[in-house]
This record gives sequence, C-alpha cells and structure tokens, in this order.
Amino acid sequence: MLNAHDIQVTFSGEDLFSGITFKLNAGDRAGLVGKNGAGKSTLLKVIAGEQPLDGGSLAFEKNVSIGYLRQDIDFEHGRTVLEEAYQAFTEIKKIEKKLEEVNTELATRTDYESDYYHNLMHDLDDLGHRYELIGGYNYQGDTEKILAGLGFRQEDFDKSTETFSGGWRMRIELAKLLLQNHDILLLDEPTNHLDIESIIWFEGFLKSFKGAIMMVSHDRMFLDNVTNRTIEISLGQIYDYKKPYSEFLLLRGEIREKQLQAKKNQEREIKQTEQLIEKFRAKANKASMAQSLIKKLDKVERIEVDQEDHAVMKVRFPLSVTPGKVVIEAHHVSKSYGDNLVIEGVDLLIERGSKIAFVGQNGQGKSTMAKIIVGEIEYEGSLKLGHNVQIGYFAQNQSEYLDGEKTVLETMETAASDANRFKVRDMLGAFLFGGDEVDKKVKVLSGGERNRLALCKMLLTPFNVLIMDEPTNHLDMASKRVLKQALEQFEGTLILVSHDRDFLQDLAHTVYSFRDSEVKAYLGDINYFLEQHQMESMREVEMKSNSEKANEPRNKTGKQSHQDLKQKKKLQNKLSKVESEISKLEHQLINDDAEIGENFEQLQQDEKFFDLYQQKKDRLAELMTSWEELHELLEAL
Repeated sequence: MLNAHDIQVTFSGEDLFSGITFKLNAGDRAGLVGKNGAGKSTLLKVIAGEQPLDGGSLAFEKNVSIGYLRQDIDFEHGRTVLEEAYQAFTEIKKIEKKLEEVNTELATRTDYESDYYHNLMHDLDDLGHRYELIGGYNYQGDTEKILAGLGFRQEDFDKSTETFSGGWRMRIELAKLLLQNHDILLLDEPTNHLDIESIIWFEGFLKSFKGAIMMVSHDRMFLDNVTNRTIEISLGQIYDYKKPYSEFLLLRGEIREKQLQAKKNQEREIKQTEQLIEKFRAKANKASMAQSLIKKLDKVERIEVDQEDHAVMKVRFPLSVTPGKVVIEAHHVSKSYGDNLVIEGVDLLIERGSKIAFVGQNGQGKSTMAKIIVGEIEYEGSLKLGHNVQIGYFAQNQSEYLDGEKTVLETMETAASDANRFKVRDMLGAFLFGGDEVDKKVKVLSGGERNRLALCKMLLTPFNVLIMDEPTNHLDMASKRVLKQALEQFEGTLILVSHDRDFLQDLAHTVYSFRDSEVKAYLGDINYFLEQHQMESMREVEMKSNSEKANEPRNKTGKQSHQDLKQKKKLQNKLSKVESEISKLEHQLINDDAEIGENFEQLQQDEKFFDLYQQKKDRLAELMTSWEELHELLEAL
C-alpha cells in the first residue's frame, strides 16, 4: 500500500532523519515509537502529504485513501456533534442535497411527458443508486454507533461542539476518521483523550480494521494490544520489527547483545590480523603474505552496533517548606455545569506526605476536583488549605498555556523570578533543551517537547503539594520513567489524575474512585484498588458487568450450594493473589528490560542481576500455569 524509500527531512540545516526505508502493507498495525522530538509526528505528516520531503520518495498503490488524525484540530462553530461527524460523508451529503433539489423540482413540475421531466427521473434513479452504493441509508446509524463507542451519550448528539472540551472534540475528529473507510490510518496519540471504556472499544475497532495503520502512542498497553509491528525512530534512523512494543524491546535488546558480542569477536580477529601484518612486514620473505592479509582486512565488512539514544531529562521536585499536618480539608463539595451534576457532597481529608490517585472515567469529576483544590473554579461547599501549603499544579492541557510565539528560553525567562533567573539555562538543559534548542519557538515543538517545557516551567515556583492531571500525555517512554522516578522521590504531598496503571503503580498509596457524582476512597495502592474490583488491569475497572452473576452454575433448586460458594470464594481469593503477583512481576520485568536496554555493558558485570532476572521469568511462567489451573477449576464450579 505504501513504499517509503530513503526518506530525508531536514530542519535548520540538520537532518531530523535520513535514509528511512520501509513498506506498509494491508494488515500492518505499526506502532511508531521513539523519543520526543525524534520525528514521529513529522513522519506521519510526510506520509499524509502535509510536509514536504527533503529527499527520498513515497509510492502509494493506486487510489489509496489516507486518513490522518492530528494532535491539534480546529472546528467550525455552530455545528452539533452529529452535524460535525456527518462531515465525514462529503459525497453522501452532496448527493443528499442534489436529491432534495431534484425531488423539489419534480414536485412542482407538471410536464410529465417532457424530455426534461424524463431526465429528472433518470437523475433521481442514478443518484439513488449511487446513494445506496456508498452507504447513504446506513451512515446515520454507523455514526451514532461510533460516537457511542467513543463515549458520547444519545443526549450529547444534538449539543453544539463548542460546549465540549478539546479532548471531546478530538473524539469527534477521530469518529469522522473512522467513518471514512480509509485504506491507511495515520494516528498521532489517539488515546490521549480517551477513557478506559473508549480505549477498549477503539482497540477492538483497530484490530478488525482491514487496511494499514501507523500510529504514534506512548501507551504501552494500547500498543501491545493493537500493534503487530514496531518502528522505532532513534538518532535519525529506524529499527523495524514485526512485533508489538514489549516483544520489540526484548528482541531489540537480544539483537543488540548479539551485535556487541559479534563486534567484540571481530575486533579481536582484526587485532590479531594487524599484529601478524606488522610481524610479517619486517621480513622480506613474508612481505607478500603481509600484503595478502592487508587486502583481506580491507574487504572485511565491519559489524555495526545499533545506536541507542540514552539522553533523558533530569527531574527533581524539591520540597519548598514543610506544611501543617493537614494540607487539604473539604466538606460537602459539589460542582455542576448547568444541569450536569459532576460531583456531589465530597468530603476529603488529605494529610501531609499523602500519595493519592484520582481514577475513573472521563467526565466523572477528577479534573474538576483538582481545579477546585487549586482555586481555579467556583464550587459549593467548603475547602480549606492547611498551614504553609504551596501548590504546584500541572493541568491536563498545561502545554496549551504556553505562548507559541515565544522561544523556549523566553518562556522560561518570563516566568522566572530574580532569584532563579540565572538557573534557567541549566534547568532547560536538564529537560533536554540544550544549545540552539532554546531558541526554537514553542509552536514548532512536538507535543512531548511542549510537555517537557511545561514541566520545567512549573519548577520555577516552589511547592510542597503537587497536583498533576494526566502528566504523561505526549511523553515518551523514557521521559515517563524519569518523571515517575522523580515523583517517587518527592517528599511532599502528591495527587495524580491518570488512567495509566503502570505509571500509578508504586506512586499512589490511596486511590479515590470518581463515579456517578460520588467519590469513594480505597486505602491501598492501585493493585489493592484493582483487587477490590477483581480485575486484571486498570482498563477493566469500569467494564465489569453483572452478567457473571446471571451465568453462575446453579443446583436444582436454582441456588448454588453452600459448599460450592465456599469453594468458589476460596479459589477466587487464590486467583486474586496470583493475579497480583503476576502484575508485580510483569512490572518488574518491564523495568528490568528497560535497564538492560540502557545499561547492558555495566549489567554484564553483575551476574546476580541476570540470575534474578531469569528467576523472575521462571516464577512468572509458574504463576501463569497456576492462573490457568485456577480458572479451569472456577469454570468447573
């Protein structure tokens, strides 16, 4: 479907990437990964025809249709959700208009025997046939089905798009794209504004998609569930493997390890050959042999080891001053937007040093509660901050508050005080904005680079309570890992709004679940919260149904026996413990894989590391076997 050959893109005289060659075939679902600023979004723009090439070529199959989901979108004001979604059907809407014109004219004419009237009838027949052929009688139902899949309710369909946030408008744009039946889908961070239910529905849609997909995403679980191929952009080159992301990391590490070993062996052989050459050169009767060895050495193709970009941002959240024991106290807090009651009667008591996660579906009040705490919106009830509380707040759309016309350096210097202005360049360097990077305008930065800049800017103001709303949006895998490490070391109070289970793990010790205007506290970490819902993953929290109860085996009286119920409960407890241990081991192995990828040479000296690594993999295999056996026993009951 697509053949990219020797692609080159240059910015300010330097190659962003060059020599990139790959093919994209029907059925390929490729995850495009790499560091922020590596060129992922740029590559999508090039394929979509929105940015010119500086070298190379793109060849497409005849009549291939390409759909491209951008990170930034604009909407025409005055349309409802349905009207905006219907913009996907350009030809259908044109035919509808023509059909209306023809039917109106036929209704007003009386010259039934004239050629003109006959031609109108012929046009009506042709238009009707074409209308049916391109789905004119189904498009409204298809539109409502996809909008519902992406989280819209029936009552939302006739609301103006201006009443929705940028994240919800992005969902409308995604719905339009999915309705257009493209051959190739190019998706730039498609899950950033989706909640759990919508992501699950979207995964199912993409798995059944017959064309080719190339997507930029930093959601590891989403990539693993959807993709069958991973293309990494690193240091201007690509590494292409027909594996989903987690398998790609393992394979990439194994291949690089073999390359390193092969390179060492080759270097040893070359050194031995060079020593022989020097030895034979000194002897007249061996000179011809020395020349022969030199020619042989010249023909040797030197083994290259895949380059890795180890540059990561350096983040530290220092504590400003020590606050009082109680940092936030809320009583009967409620908030409505018009007739929409978001939260009602919420009571919170957050003490110094707490690590808290706000979880739940989009629109359930997580971000609203965060905004109430920082004093950004009005509300009913009372909320009081404790003594010496200084709040640092990272909004979900924090990067949108940056002035696109300012440079990176100007953005920081404007926000800095006299006391910390001299630190600005060092801070930017820690966030990977070095050299000429600081002179770039904000508007040309990638989404991840803007988020990094927004994080860096936030550190100019001291705080002891940190509230972060979806901070990992647009951040690459390495940056997410560094941010998590910095938050683990933060000694203040932390409140995180996130759907990312991997990110929340080990960060939050208390979980607040937002649902149906209510907030419920779970006094444990994210794994405890999930165990309470008897779920395997964060994504299933909102998806549990009561169908399991209806399908439970029953005895002749219609009720399960006491013994069966007791046995079932025992097995479920065992299963829950096994699932918890599996989750912890998988998380540890993910971190180990990342560590091996970054510090393989150092770790080679540590035999205990690889012994422990293998023990974890063996233990995981045992647990998976136990998990299957427990499931079979439960099914038998």
